[in-house]
Amino acid sequence: MTDPVAFIRANTRLRPVPLVPNIVLHTADEAVPLWSKTEEELGEAGLPPPFWAFAWAGGQALARFVIDHPGHVAGKTIIDLASGSGLIAIAAIKAGASSVFAYDIDAFARTAIALNAAENGVTINARGDNLLGGSSVPTAQTILAGDIFYERDTAERAFAFLSAQAVRGTTVLIGDPGRSYLPKDKLRKMTEYKVPVTRDLEDADIKNTAVWTLA
Repeated sequence: MTDPVAFIRANTRLRPVPLVPNIVLHTADEAVPLWSKTEEELGEAGLPPPFWAFAWAGGQALARFVIDHPGHVAGKTIIDLASGSGLIAIAAIKAGASSVFAYDIDAFARTAIALNAAENGVTINARGDNLLGGSSVPTAQTILAGDIFYERDTAERAFAFLSAQAVRGTTVLIGDPGRSYLPKDKLRKMTEYKVPVTRDLEDADIKNTAVWTLA
């Protein structure tokens, strides 16, 4: 495999995030070609999509929310669950978080997080531990989770994890455009945004996307 930094730079462009234009990310134009290139690069088939290469609707909404309502993160230790590009983690630091742990099991994502953090002049601790698989959880006051309820098994494990952390007194904030496995009946909507997204990923140019917390 070539240098992952070089791979990301070669296959993405640095662009502002539509709903949070003061944050820039290395993003791809199309998902499927990059997905194929990633599998070729790693010599593996059946890899998960390159979630790290896009500003997803839930992530954009949650990033906007923490910047507009910094009290949820300012001066606190934050976990960004399934961080992807690092968008939410970057927003949390910009909103005054004392430290942010950005978790993603995808090694390319962790490289992208480091690259994107540097482009935005912030420092983020990117980690590869699988928090949904039982890895130890650092002490944090707030957990941020964007776009994690896209698949049944992941959604169930994510909700179990987030619920357990909430019982411990941790604030949980979720960004999601109403995907199929989002347990809305167990959540409370805090606010909603109209988020510009790419049609390569979604079924519309604008997605109504909410920020939720546990009911």
